[in-house]
Amino acid sequence: MNIQTGHFYFIKDEFFEEIKDKELMVNKENGYMRPCYYCFKDNRNNNLYWFIPVSSKIEKYKAIYDKKLARYKRVDTIVFGYIYGRKSAFLIQNMFPVTKKYIKEEYVKQNKEVIVNNVLKRELNTKANRVLELVKAGNRNLVFPDIIKIEKNLLSES
Repeated sequence: MNIQTGHFYFIKDEFFEEIKDKELMVNKENGYMRPCYYCFKDNRNNNLYWFIPVSSKIEKYKAIYDKKLARYKRVDTIVFGYIYGRKSAFLIQNMFPVTKKYIKEEYVKQNKEVIVNNVLKRELNTKANRVLELVKAGNRNLVFPDIIKIEKNLLSES
């Protein structure tokens, strides 16, 4: 499988079972897979991919976004955009790394790969990489999962 930035994927249950981070947004199947995750490649390690959960709960995340914006004057941890014509919340605050072995399959709708437009792709990648750098510099409260620990565990596997 060719993993590409800007595409969406589903993660295997095995990942969540092995990582055991209670802050991860785990799979909820109920007849169909969700959530799907926006993917971008790690800038430093070709074996790592970063995944941003996507939610359709716009009102919930808009309220959180507005609170953060009022307090900090800038929000890089939640981005709103469209997937296949439907408004969605991209939760950078819940992003996490994965290696290829844990990627189940690409999200395809009506036999077409689901992707975002280039403007949204650029915004997501810029903000996610900014947040990632801040977390690695010690600002670990920007994301809920312990992405430093998860990354370390994944890299020790390979």
